[in-house]
Parts: sequence; C-alpha cells; structure tokens
Amino acid sequence: MLQHLVDSAATLTGAPHGVLDVIDPGHGSLLQSVGTGRTEPEPRGSLTVPIRVQETEFGRLRLTGKTFTVDDHALLRVLATQAGIAIGNARLYETARRRERWIEGAAAVTTALLTGRAEDALTTVAERARLLADAAAGVVLQPTEAGGMAIVAASSTDDPRALLGATIRPGSAVLAQLLTGEPVFIDDSATDPRMTTEVRARFGPSMMLPLKAGGKLIGTLALPRSRGARPYTSVDHLLATQFASQAALALVLADAQAGRERLAVFEDRDRIARDLHDLVVQRLFATGMMLESTQRRAKVGDVRETLALAVDELESTIQEVRTTIFALQQPPAEAPTTFRGRVLRETAGAAAVLGFAPSVRFTGPVEGVLDGAVEGHLLTALRRALATASRRRSVSRIEVTVDAGASLPDGRPGVRLTVADDGEKGSAEGGTGTTVTWQSPRRL
Repeated sequence: MLQHLVDSAATLTGAPHGVLDVIDPGHGSLLQSVGTGRTEPEPRGSLTVPIRVQETEFGRLRLTGKTFTVDDHALLRVLATQAGIAIGNARLYETARRRERWIEGAAAVTTALLTGRAEDALTTVAERARLLADAAAGVVLQPTEAGGMAIVAASSTDDPRALLGATIRPGSAVLAQLLTGEPVFIDDSATDPRMTTEVRARFGPSMMLPLKAGGKLIGTLALPRSRGARPYTSVDHLLATQFASQAALALVLADAQAGRERLAVFEDRDRIARDLHDLVVQRLFATGMMLESTQRRAKVGDVRETLALAVDELESTIQEVRTTIFALQQPPAEAPTTFRGRVLRETAGAAAVLGFAPSVRFTGPVEGVLDGAVEGHLLTALRRALATASRRRSVSRIEVTVDAGASLPDGRPGVRLTVADDGEKGSAEGGTGTTVTWQSPRRL
C-alpha cells in the first residue's frame, strides 16, 4: 500500500522522485522509508505533505525533482487525506491481528505450562515470545549471586547455546531498572552504553520485559532483533509487556501446580512406607522370632541349619524392606541430603547400567555418626566398586552393605563398606564372585 501511494503521487504530479518516511507515533523516530524514481533527486523543487491517521502524524510524503504548482500541491493534499484513511484502516486491521497472535501465543504458553507438556518452562516462554516478536532471539535472564543477571534459557535462529551464561554485570545502568521490574526498550543493543553483555554486538533493537507476578520477579524476558532490523513500535512494546505479565503468572501457577503434584507423590510414598513398616516388617519380624524359637527347640542338625538360613534370609529381607521404606520417604525430584539417600542414589544410577537394582543394607547408626570426609570417601569407593562390578561378565547380583557399627583393629569405632557381586573374574584371577571392602574410622 505504501509503495503504491508513493508511485501514485509521483505519477500524478510528474515528479521524478518521491519518498515516504514512516514515523513511529509513540517515539517520533523513523521506522522506514519507501521511495520511487531515481535514487538521487534533481536539485530542483521539493514538495512535502504530512499524512495523518486520526490526527496523528503517520509519515511525510516528499516529492522532488521539478517545479511544483499550486494544483500539484492541492492534488497531493487530497491524496494524502485519502491515504491517511486507507492507512488507518490497514493499521487497525494489522494491530488487531498482531494483538490476536500475542493473545493466542500467551494462551498457548499457559496451556503448555499448566498441562505439563513443557519440558523447560523458561525456554518455552523464550521460544514463543521470539516467534511472536519476529526477533532474532528470545532469552530469559535471572539474577545471579554476584548481583548481576545471567541468561538461563534461550531460543534463537541459530545456536541458542552460544547465548547461555551471558551476563549483565553488576553496576550496569540497565540492571537497576530490570531488578526493580521495569521494562527497558533499546534502539540498538550494540551501541547502547547501558548494555554490557558480551553478546550485545550481535543485536539491534531490543525489548527487555519483567517476568513479574504477585510481587515476585522471576526474571527478565529479552527479545533482541538483528542489527539493522526494523525497530519495535509502541504497539510492540505494549503487546510484549502484556505477554510477559501473563507468562510470568503462568510460570508461577505451573510451579505451584508442580509443587502440589510433588506433595501428592510424597504423601502417597509416605503412605506406602507406613504400610510396609506397619504390616510387612512386623509380620516378617514375627515370623523370624517364631523360626528362632523353633531353631532352639530343634534337635536335628540339618533342621537347625535350615532354620538358621531362613532366619538370615528374613533378617536380610527386613533390612531391604527398611531401605525401601527410607527411599520412599525421600522427597521426590530433589537431591538427597542424607548419607543413606546418597548411597541409594548411587545404586539407583548403577541400576540403569546394570539392568537390575543392587541390594542395599545398612547396619548400625548410619546417620549422625559419620563426618563429611568419611562420607565422601565411602561414596567414592562405592562408585568405583559399582563401576568395576558393572564391567564383569555374567554379573546378576550386587550386594552393598554399610556397617556403621564396625570396629577397627585398634578398637576404635569405624564404618565398613562392602560391595559383593557374582560376576566372573578375569582369566588371571579365576573363579566367580568378587567382594570389595573399604573400612575407615567414623571421623577423620
């Protein structure tokens, strides 16, 4: 439409050259220029008329290259008036479509976050916003411990990994605005002195929008365009700010929903653990007591031996059930904070490689009697033993035992880690089965 307007104005007036400068009504800056005719106008007369859309100046139509008459001026004013009406209608339609796309985009992000389909919530927000804004990149920044802001999620037309970790250093002029939740609009990221990130040279116009909901600042959504790309308009600023507000609310709601789901899982696991403890362990313990009593009364040697084996198996089963109960009581999806939890995490990781879960047995007061250095040595030894066992042929069972009630040769209280497997030894060793033992005082 704009090109047709310039061409028509030049044809009607006989001007060899014409140009229409489009102005951002919110900032007064030049958005684009549309020209016709020779690129270099003749140094003769010049004729300029404003084009207004609902009393707001949309742009300026300038014709050059001839001596213009009063009729030319009147004709051009009529053309500018009619063009203003047509442009106003087109802009209303375009704005409505853009608003519709931003609203649909915000709804899609909310749906993705609340239905659990989004693998990475922040990346989902960055990706959708980048597409809606026609930006070269979409990134989410969050505050760092040093007082700056760093990119923690990114989406771009090329490799987004190159953007991750880029920081806005403490003391930056733009940082104060971002940390207080104020939007920042930048005409050229590469030359703006407020920008300090090492990737700023790659980008031009940019919007930096707070992700804030319920008084909580989650981070900042930045949408930079490429160098030389068209600047953002005031309408872009408004729509993107509204999107960021809704996305922030969706992030908060999704996090709350995930918290409720984790709590429900934890409560269910706690119920299962209670049932195991109240029913299974007590029945196993009672059965073991009966067998021990029978063993003492038995007179046949084979029977006594068989009963002793049954009692040992029951005790081993009770220990494994208690270990399972402890694992169920650990908060889901969180790094374990206890030594028991860390041992169980190591064996669970080995299970993914082995194809079966090693059995784990704890004896003695494991928690509260070992210092951090001892725990670290034990975990390192456990990893090495599990890795070695996983490389043995025909291994089908691994037993891990942690005995915190062991004694050292000098009589000091100690801890003993034993990892036994049934795999085949190397040809030089011969035989089947391997046992690795590591022993230490409880405190170094």
